[in-house]
Amino acid sequence: MATTRSFLVLFSLACSLTLCICDDETNYGGGEGKLVPGFYRSSCPNAEEIVRSVVAQAVAREARMAASLMRLHFHDCFVQGCDGSLLLDSSGSIVTEKGSNPNSNSARGFDVVDQIKAALENECPGTVSCADLLTLAARDSSVLTGGPNWMVPLGRRDSRSASLSGSNNNIPAPNNTFNTILSTFTSQGLDLTDLVALSGSHTIGFSRCTSFRQRLYNQTGNGSPDITLEQSYATSLRQRCPPSGGDQNLSELDINSAGKFDNSYFKNLIEKMGLLNSDQVLFSSNEESSELVKKYAEDQEEFFDQFAESMTKMGNLSPLTGSSGEIRMNCRNINS
Repeated sequence: MATTRSFLVLFSLACSLTLCICDDETNYGGGEGKLVPGFYRSSCPNAEEIVRSVVAQAVAREARMAASLMRLHFHDCFVQGCDGSLLLDSSGSIVTEKGSNPNSNSARGFDVVDQIKAALENECPGTVSCADLLTLAARDSSVLTGGPNWMVPLGRRDSRSASLSGSNNNIPAPNNTFNTILSTFTSQGLDLTDLVALSGSHTIGFSRCTSFRQRLYNQTGNGSPDITLEQSYATSLRQRCPPSGGDQNLSELDINSAGKFDNSYFKNLIEKMGLLNSDQVLFSSNEESSELVKKYAEDQEEFFDQFAESMTKMGNLSPLTGSSGEIRMNCRNINS
């Protein structure tokens, strides 16, 4: 218990001292009903500290949870915007996004979201949206693992619908080509710089064998491994990922520091040691992208600054604000 308390104190100090990328007066979009830092300053002044505390406890129990929560935010924002639709269970006419190809047997951390929401409802009922708490949890997951901090614009409201088809079609797949992945990002209003910087979140976390098996055994359909995968690394991966079976076996997305948010991910790409095809193509398939990989590999501060900027940009995708949507009482279900 004492260790957990010390961890929370250090985390709180880190959040206070780390440089943010925007000031407290910025209004994202301008006017009423837009996202602003400090949105809950009067209505729920402890909201950010509550989210921070629950996330810190969850990551202290399981370090992998930081990457899982960050991934939930990404998968939420790419479908209908950052509206908490991913968190909905199937009910009535709602078909959950949790059953989509990118999320089934993969998306996790919903129990932590439930814990955060329960704590917020206890403090200030019906005030803080699930979409906002997920956005805050992603930021806190970065800070907890040694990554950048940034001020999160708030004021999102929750959707009353989900989109299984959107989840299946809008989220890049591990074996997509570079052009397909970039097209997915640009369709969301994000650019190549955002793609490379946000992919750097793969400096933490794990991926399942089923997501990279093709690279090991049959990348182009001719029974040969991916030539952009370093041979000794591929040999090591085959020990945990056989040609068949073991679909859920995990491997680190960043072989050097899977639990630390740093720029090691980009150094790995240069050495042909990106785990997923969608990682390695950032270095092997496009000159402009390759130059960004090199820049972030050489300069961690540059990567951190751009990651914070791109996360803020992604977090502003098509939010529901003002009187649109609702503030769910339970993130898994719309209000009755």
